[in-house]
Amino acid sequence: MAQRMGCRETRRCYTAAITFAPSRQRPRVGGVTMEQVTVRVPASTSNLGPGYDCLGVALRLHNSVTLVRGNAPQCSHPRIVSDVAERFFKQTRRRAFSFSCSIVERIPRCRGLGSSATVRLGILLGLNQLSGKPLDRLTVFRLCADLEGHPDNAAPATFGGFTVTRSDGFPAVMFRRLPKPSLLGANVQRFDVSLRLYFVLLVPDLEIQTSKARGILPSKIPRVAAVENCANACAVTAAFASRDYEKMRGTFSDNLHQPFRAKLIQFLPRVIAAAERAGALGAFLSGSGSAIAAVTLEAPEKIAAAMARAAAAPAHTIITHADNHGAQVLPIRRRPSGIDH
Repeated sequence: MAQRMGCRETRRCYTAAITFAPSRQRPRVGGVTMEQVTVRVPASTSNLGPGYDCLGVALRLHNSVTLVRGNAPQCSHPRIVSDVAERFFKQTRRRAFSFSCSIVERIPRCRGLGSSATVRLGILLGLNQLSGKPLDRLTVFRLCADLEGHPDNAAPATFGGFTVTRSDGFPAVMFRRLPKPSLLGANVQRFDVSLRLYFVLLVPDLEIQTSKARGILPSKIPRVAAVENCANACAVTAAFASRDYEKMRGTFSDNLHQPFRAKLIQFLPRVIAAAERAGALGAFLSGSGSAIAAVTLEAPEKIAAAMARAAAAPAHTIITHADNHGAQVLPIRRRPSGIDH
């Protein structure tokens, strides 16, 4: 269970009326029609310092997405819902159906904790379940990553644990600001993360839009800086893969994004320094921010307090572990077919 101060659960309900499908086309199991599904999706911290758009860890902090199949009235609904639904039905070539969608949010928005990925992934997995599971989980991940525009949150949210993703030419295209490449060929490697490792999050009240955080990044960096980043990203990956977490100490420094995003989060350097002085193996900006994450094998409360003091800004802290399960489809409510309520 995550320990957190200042987090409040938020419920949001959406209605997404895409088109209507005859009831005879609904997937049936054991003589009953699937009507409702809930998907629990973990938060994620991505980049981990030097692993820009490549590294991520799923966290034990979750959003829940519930889809109910039915004759939802035509109405306006958030684009994030309609875009995912349209993409799913196009990919599967299944007849679209109407549904309503409700989301219980425990993950703060616009803090670099993968909130948008949880919504997109939850809708994709829910629609997949209600449609008879035409897509395997790797394909669902790739669709989610493509909708997100980057794979580093979609991967841990889908598969859990520590993930490494790659897609041919993707990072170079992002830095050159060329049209977004497809992520439908993205590949993932994942590793379980020991419960010995704590993740300490400082979550400021400050919201950061991902588009703004990407927009301030330079198109070129010096070769020496790039080589240092490669070495650090490899060291972080090796430590997670081997579970020799002490080897992560001193490997989270970054030259690709954090120095530039510190302009948006001015307390970032001092919070990182405070976490490391308090005993953390390292600390880094979570995704595009504004949350800052530290990893430690001991004294997480001490580190959380040190980070909060160093920020000297409105914020709360969360102490949690990695989620090794990834997104989970919870039991589906079913009712006998042909019976209306």
